[in-house]
Amino acid sequence: MISTIVTHPGGAHKDEFLACAVLLSKHPVPVFRREPDAEDLSNPAVVVLDVGGRHEPESKNFDHHQFPRDHPPTCSLSLVLQDLEIYEDAKEFFHWLEPAEWFDCRGPNETAEWLGVDRETMGKLNSPLDVTLLKSFASSTEHRPGEPVWEVMKMIGTDLIDYLFNLRARIDAVAEIAEVWELGQEKDSFTVLFAPRTDPTVEDASSGLGWRVRELGLEEKVVALVYPDGRGEGYGMRRYEDSPVLDFSRLADEPEVHFAHNRGFIAKTNCTDPGRLKQMLLLAKV
Repeated sequence: MISTIVTHPGGAHKDEFLACAVLLSKHPVPVFRREPDAEDLSNPAVVVLDVGGRHEPESKNFDHHQFPRDHPPTCSLSLVLQDLEIYEDAKEFFHWLEPAEWFDCRGPNETAEWLGVDRETMGKLNSPLDVTLLKSFASSTEHRPGEPVWEVMKMIGTDLIDYLFNLRARIDAVAEIAEVWELGQEKDSFTVLFAPRTDPTVEDASSGLGWRVRELGLEEKVVALVYPDGRGEGYGMRRYEDSPVLDFSRLADEPEVHFAHNRGFIAKTNCTDPGRLKQMLLLAKV
């Protein structure tokens, strides 16, 4: 069992803050900001984060500063996520994770170059939430349950972990039922990903479908998603990545359609017949 988390003193960074947050979601223990001693590094009940010069998961030591200069960008948060065996999902679902790794390991200039933006733009992305939380984290040498910073950290970590597991479960559920529809003829053909209504219904199947498109490698083909409407018995239809191939405003006068956005990116229908849904998709073709 984990009894303590130790991370470095001095200035605080998003890396060790989030690594602590993720661990607190599973191990609600005190966090100490100090240099670790030999006993800390040898005791697997003490997690040592972002300090200590060792990466030894079996001893719960998660530092990355000793890695070679050309090592792929890896921070202490990366190492914790790897130890929890959720790093690959985190890398896929958290688009902010890879930039965070780069920033922590390569600094703002190289990160800006990697992102294809100038250094000034990087500064404009700073959030006052980040500044205040990190300043508060750095202001004390220890943080314990019941204290504001500790509780916020645990809340953030719990939210991150819950999001990962819930999204993975949703994608896996959608993968079992999703159908790829190829509609139209030859040059006018297009691809739609469809999730039929089940009992029980897959919660928020729409977002699960979007991620399923990526897992199938169909990002360049799929133009729309059709999924059970969370507010009715019918289905929702929306453009995938706002593809211009379909314009759902063309369905506004169809009797089964009770909502079609005038910008054409989404529609809602009472229809439950797959054949009729396919007809409406063809009618929406630009």
